[in-house]
Amino acid sequence: MDPTAGDLTCRTAALAARYGRASIPPAGPWSDTIAHLLDHRSVRAYRADPLPTGTLETLVAAAQSAATSSNMQTWSVVAITDPSRKARLAAMSNNQTFIVGCPLFLVFLADLSRARRLGEAEGVDLIQLPYLETFLTAAVDAALAAQNVVVAAESLGLSTVYIGALRNDPAGVAAELELPSGAMGMFGLCVGYADNASQVKPRLAQAAILHRETYHVPDEAALRATYDAELAAFSQRNEMSSYTWTERVKARLGRSDGRERLREVLMQLGLALR
Repeated sequence: MDPTAGDLTCRTAALAARYGRASIPPAGPWSDTIAHLLDHRSVRAYRADPLPTGTLETLVAAAQSAATSSNMQTWSVVAITDPSRKARLAAMSNNQTFIVGCPLFLVFLADLSRARRLGEAEGVDLIQLPYLETFLTAAVDAALAAQNVVVAAESLGLSTVYIGALRNDPAGVAAELELPSGAMGMFGLCVGYADNASQVKPRLAQAAILHRETYHVPDEAALRATYDAELAAFSQRNEMSSYTWTERVKARLGRSDGRERLREVLMQLGLALR
């Protein structure tokens, strides 16, 4: 069925919010799920309202419904509600105080320890456990599971924000959560009811991301200039310090933050990579 004028207006508005008016892609097939996905925004202020009973278990069920490589299920999640523990984890994560403010903080693990215990119980040498590929599979599985949680949480009227800064101190996180050898906290996820009305943050135009058949380098200077202007306007609208994407990339990737030691820390956590 062809979309009505109203449907098309809603689709165009959602795409404009995600890309900016200058970079709206064609509005194709649509669904409530797609509209829901395009409306995603990270939230960094939460109300103290507790989550309904059973919310955690429902979110974990959604997480476990994500794809997992060869059904190995090499991920786990630690659910944290204790304020003091959240405060200690926040201190390890650039003092991001919204970790303390959210009612539920989830730490997703790349977890090879379960397979290791299986091998020990069965008396089998799992020779692939220390392979880089196996760790990457665990990290990807954790990310897929977490994204299912985000979609599920937002469908329930909750908000979320990922916390990659946990990787600033993976050894400290492992000690705090009493992780076994072979498990690493990949990132955290705040879950709760939003205490602010954040807007959808624009993304790079599809022309910068989408390659057809083979990779090609587009006119990145022009695309970047358009996106820099869009992101600067977004930050000003939301009363943030004005910044461009170019400035963000240079600031984020142009300095050391301790993660250059990640390979060494992985070894310490029992994740020797070959």
